[in-house]
Amino acid sequence: MPTDGALPTDGALPDHTVDVRLPHRLPIDLPALFGFLAVRAVPGIEEWTGGAYRRTLTLPHGTAIVELSAGPPGAAHVHCRLFLSDPRDQPAAVQRARRLLDLDADPQAVAAALGTDPLLGALVAASPGRRVPGHVDGAELAVRAVLGQQVTVAAARTLTARLVTRYGSPLAEPSGGLTHLFPTPQVLAGADFADLGMPASRRRALAALAVALTDGTLLLDPGADRADLQARLLDLPGIGPWTAAYIRLRALGDPDVFLPTDAGVRHALARRGLPADPTAAAALADRWRPWRSYALLHLWGTLHSGTPHSGPRS
Repeated sequence: MPTDGALPTDGALPDHTVDVRLPHRLPIDLPALFGFLAVRAVPGIEEWTGGAYRRTLTLPHGTAIVELSAGPPGAAHVHCRLFLSDPRDQPAAVQRARRLLDLDADPQAVAAALGTDPLLGALVAASPGRRVPGHVDGAELAVRAVLGQQVTVAAARTLTARLVTRYGSPLAEPSGGLTHLFPTPQVLAGADFADLGMPASRRRALAALAVALTDGTLLLDPGADRADLQARLLDLPGIGPWTAAYIRLRALGDPDVFLPTDAGVRHALARRGLPADPTAAAALADRWRPWRSYALLHLWGTLHSGTPHSGPRS
């Protein structure tokens, strides 16, 4: 049966494997979307291989592996293959995959708002249907955002892989490069992180975040009140405006987030001869409401991935 907009193709296969189509509105820039995920794929829990993004999931009734790849040229769907330990988790897995790829976006509305902008118009035309990558788990995204503070993409991947190996749960049966589940907040709340090679300030921030995720202070659900959640994040030690806004962007799927202090944003604006200081950048972005998240992704898309100016590290 269809779930969350998914249309079964081949139906259930042996061992709770199922193929589904994830429909979306056209256009969609899947190369940019998968490229964003691939360059940040953490060994052990994620991989990009054979034209597919693969990762492990912890779901309400068990665990899963999800594979996401482009459909045939011109098709208005993404192909999703699920390997489920419990078939009851199919709706939850589909929902998470849709959030990860921003498949419920309205690219026509975004293009109508940003496509005539003097700065963004050419970028929108060059990358029609650019999406804002979400995430399969808000708690994981928040942890990765803290781990990625002030380091390169490559360094963030290495550090997160170290965390996964040390505190994650091994899969009963590894699949390709997928060997672990991301550690739960409960496990991280009891860790000291001394062996991860992080500054003491970041270890304290990570510990405080894990406790807040465990005791219910933070509920990183897409339906959460965005302003309230951002305020709660800023109350935690070591979490500043950039990290809180980035979590709001990807964990909550907020379409109207801008990061005026981001190094990638400043670099992209400076390349175009525009004032790059945070105050000027924030003022400029006001004209892109209520789609500032998409404007942000278009600016990041002008940069080279993997450099200190490549936007987010997680």
